[in-house]
Amino acid sequence: MTAWMAQRILLIPLLLVAALLVSSHRIAAAPAPGAASSAIPSTPSSTEPTPPPPPPVPLAAQAPPPGGRFDPVAATEAWLATLPAADLARSNAYFEGGYWLDLWGFLYGLAVAWLLLGSGLSVRLRNLAVRVTGSAFVHGLVYALQYLLVTSLLPFPLAIYQGYFREHRYGLSNLTLGGWCGEAGKELLVTLVFGSVAIALFYAFLRAAPRTWWIWGTVLAIAILSALVLLAPVAIEPLFNTMTELRNPVVKGPILSLARANGIPGDHVYVQDASKQSKRVSAHVTGFANTLRIELNDNLLRRTSLPGIQAVMGHEMGHYVLNHVYESIIDFGVLIFLGFAYLRSAYGGALRRWGPRWKLAGIADLAALPLFVALFSAYLFVMTPIFNTLTRTNEIEADIFGLNASRQPDGMAEVALQLGEYRKLHPTPFEEFCFFDHPSGYNRILMAMRWKAEHLADLPATPAAAPTGAAGTPPVRPPG
Repeated sequence: MTAWMAQRILLIPLLLVAALLVSSHRIAAAPAPGAASSAIPSTPSSTEPTPPPPPPVPLAAQAPPPGGRFDPVAATEAWLATLPAADLARSNAYFEGGYWLDLWGFLYGLAVAWLLLGSGLSVRLRNLAVRVTGSAFVHGLVYALQYLLVTSLLPFPLAIYQGYFREHRYGLSNLTLGGWCGEAGKELLVTLVFGSVAIALFYAFLRAAPRTWWIWGTVLAIAILSALVLLAPVAIEPLFNTMTELRNPVVKGPILSLARANGIPGDHVYVQDASKQSKRVSAHVTGFANTLRIELNDNLLRRTSLPGIQAVMGHEMGHYVLNHVYESIIDFGVLIFLGFAYLRSAYGGALRRWGPRWKLAGIADLAALPLFVALFSAYLFVMTPIFNTLTRTNEIEADIFGLNASRQPDGMAEVALQLGEYRKLHPTPFEEFCFFDHPSGYNRILMAMRWKAEHLADLPATPAAAPTGAAGTPPVRPPG
């Protein structure tokens, strides 16, 4: 999930879905045909991070000699055992703490809505917007700007704890306090621009179609979702990170070969300077149509071996080939439709019960927005396991595609352990269903080891060191 969207989940429900979609393909790319590359500077390969050698493969995870037995479960356990106990405990504590933060964030959002409604502040903001101009659409813009400012400032203590202090406590952030505040300011500006327009448009639909707003609202939400996914690579991400073109042929060559082998055109691979914010390895497919790009961040380039990088790129190309961006827009569009259908009755019922007390005039009253957001947030909170399952299913499909394309099961295990620095590696099935929008590290490594067990004839019998390539890293086999 992009940082600027993550802190706005309870503020603009329409943007939540875009956040989910972006995050669902985040773990990587060549641009789509026609995508411009001249605006992205090239970085000399001498200044690029150098991938390290692959980590030693545990004995139980090594390909056995001919006729030997390979146990995927034992291999998975052997990979997990390479992680120090203290690191595993820290990862579990970080991720499990996120369960409670999800709950407190939801309750905090409800408290903010109650404060705005119960204190009459929302009505005063509405009245101020009405005095500005006679245009109903501008009323919506002015109210939305005020609402977004207030609902960004009130949860600020929780946001700075979660985004800055907690990240530093677990050793995941590279930002100074000033740097974090600067990024939070950018996030707020982006939220004000996109959120105010989204809210004003939504209320225009409420006024124009008070009986069928939930249908047209779904259409609007899907349009906003699509626009955000389209614009994110060119209008939003450059506000936070700089992209440079990858030049090192030892890294770039196998990636482009893998792309061509899977029908993905393009001659460029891009690197995002994410290390200025975080220590996390990541790559992602972002955008679609002419803004589609696959990017790997510099942490991945610096910390992950060539087999691991190729495993990640195969995963991301799976998202492209399997049309997961378009599929996710449809899936989340259906869930938005169901949520708005629920709100059709719940919103009206809540207004009849509490509207007179809070001086709300009806469903098209701007002052009722906190009530709408609270009700829709409750729907999203309850539906979190469903959203996560849809995303996790796509991730599993991309993992399988990536294994078949890159043929790097040990590289996949390496990356799964790196992601396990901030994701619980071996959760219970209930935890994984409710809280994981990606497969757990255990299940990802088990999938890779099962793939390896079925392809032993195609893999070396022993992990003997191969001749080193550029920068001391072993060359990667071409995708097969």
